[in-house]
Amino acid sequence: MKYGLFFGDSITYGEYDGVFGGWVDILKRYALQKYNEGSNELILFNLGIGGETTEGLARRISYEMEARNSAGGNMVFIGYGANDLAMKEGVQAVEPERFKANILTAVQKAQQYSEAIYLISILPISEKIDGIQTASGKLRSTSEILKYNQLIKEIADENALYHLDFYSGFVADKEVLLSKDGVHPNEKGYGMMAEMVIPIIEKYL
Repeated sequence: MKYGLFFGDSITYGEYDGVFGGWVDILKRYALQKYNEGSNELILFNLGIGGETTEGLARRISYEMEARNSAGGNMVFIGYGANDLAMKEGVQAVEPERFKANILTAVQKAQQYSEAIYLISILPISEKIDGIQTASGKLRSTSEILKYNQLIKEIADENALYHLDFYSGFVADKEVLLSKDGVHPNEKGYGMMAEMVIPIIEKYL
């Protein structure tokens, strides 16, 4: 039996998807259906926390992994950045260098339990909120998303990790795939994310 652990923020948790419960929940149901049809058992844990940055990830990943460590092996998905890069009152939540250090810390801790680590790119945002302060007081911009995504790609390349590029999958149709707030995916968007990850899941079933 293998475990899949999904770390992230509200987009991992599946916020604003009242239909499917987000991409990780779609994958959970898929893995269970496959198991019922005779595949290997793969237990998926949604460990997303709304609003979390890599500061929280670096603090909790060891405990979470220790508590859910399968002798059969673990795969780990790490999806952060949308909250780290957000500006509030002119201050960035987690600056690029610190973001990179936090991801590296998390990766090193995850490597004690897993050989299959997937770093996930940050999704694009809607044009209507690009560089504009939202009701929450947060400001996000495409230029910062691209900068942080470049860091994620570099970390993956330098440490021989898998890179899961949701950004490229979304960017052309982002206005159709994002919910009203311009940050979170809608049901269509979450469905597409799950479709992009099913081939990965298949390898472990």
